[in-house]
Amino acid sequence: MTQRSALTPPDAPAPGLPFSAGVRAGNTVQVSGQGPTDPVTGEFVHQGDVKAQTLRVLENVEAVLSAGGATFDDVIMLRVYLTTRDHFGAMNEAYAEYLTARCESGVLPSRTTVMVGLPHPDMLVEIDALAVVA
Repeated sequence: MTQRSALTPPDAPAPGLPFSAGVRAGNTVQVSGQGPTDPVTGEFVHQGDVKAQTLRVLENVEAVLSAGGATFDDVIMLRVYLTTRDHFGAMNEAYAEYLTARCESGVLPSRTTVMVGLPHPDMLVEIDALAVVA
């Protein structure tokens, strides 16, 4: 059986529900869906601004990846959840800016983007990640 460990970094928001912020199993790191939550206050930030929320979400994802010994260069898949198609352009702009700067290999992760209802009305975006650490 592969050894698993929960990832609960202090610089990422603690989940308020019964799940881990991330799990490392062998060389695989799975980051649970992260929202635009400030890790210090636990409050949702940048209400109504999907671009700013996307950057906060990616910072939260990165903190969990780091706790698992991974970087965005190790990420093979990101899933982005938006509340409306109208937010796609702003999210994609922030996403491209953030990921391009952090993928030194030049190989961006694969991605799926879907429109959904999110768990909190102030959330415009949520992102999860799957990484494989060499």
